[in-house]
Amino acid sequence: MNITLWIIAGLLAAVFLASGSQKLAQPAEKLAATGLTVGAGKTVGALEVLAAAGLILPAALDVAPVLTPLAAAGLVLLMAAAAVFHVRRHEWKTLPVPLVLLALAVVVAVGRFA
Repeated sequence: MNITLWIIAGLLAAVFLASGSQKLAQPAEKLAATGLTVGAGKTVGALEVLAAAGLILPAALDVAPVLTPLAAAGLVLLMAAAAVFHVRRHEWKTLPVPLVLLALAVVVAVGRFA
């Protein structure tokens, strides 16, 4: 089970590091075109990068490993908000992505809290 949790956490970290970095590096005009305000988009990007680090570093370095499930729980909240955002915009084709990421984050959060 530990190996499975590491694999899932690693995949989530890679996805959110890439996604968050992209949001942080995007020009304001392109970010505003996504439907988020520039400030909200940059905040989400920063949260995604921090969560990616929180999924891997505390457990890998054995420094405050309780931060790993907390980072996963934060991603659950972030992906729930993303799902609501897509539903409100009637973006049904993009809705499965945050829902799958939410489910994977739940698995990591529950597995690491247990």
